[in-house]
Amino acid sequence: MDTTTSERSGRIDGVRQRLERWRRTRPYPRAPIPDTIWAAAVGLVGQHGLYRTARRLRLDYATLKQHVEAADRPQRAGTPAGFVELAAPHPSMGDGCVIELQGPRATVRLQLTRLALADLAHLSRLLAGADA
Repeated sequence: MDTTTSERSGRIDGVRQRLERWRRTRPYPRAPIPDTIWAAAVGLVGQHGLYRTARRLRLDYATLKQHVEAADRPQRAGTPAGFVELAAPHPSMGDGCVIELQGPRATVRLQLTRLALADLAHLSRLLAGADA
């Protein structure tokens, strides 16, 4: 057995041990498997295959497949950004700016010229849906 095979086997054994430890100490019999363990199992699928990973970890094949497919999907575009900073070089009126809003069906581009920062801040709040 070469080192890469033993390393891969060691990784799956490590995840199997984590899963078995969780199964022994879970708060109640039908408690959901933690996301960290699912993520580790999904990471093993690329190396060992879906069937072999599910079998070695004693996981339901269809459920593991759902987690793999969910990990492959791009994150939804409708997820709001946590924080967006609008930085201006000078506190006075600028030469202009361009604001692009990307939605699931279209991209809207606003080109604004000679707009005061207070007006830009007000416009940003309106676009974000926050109270002005």
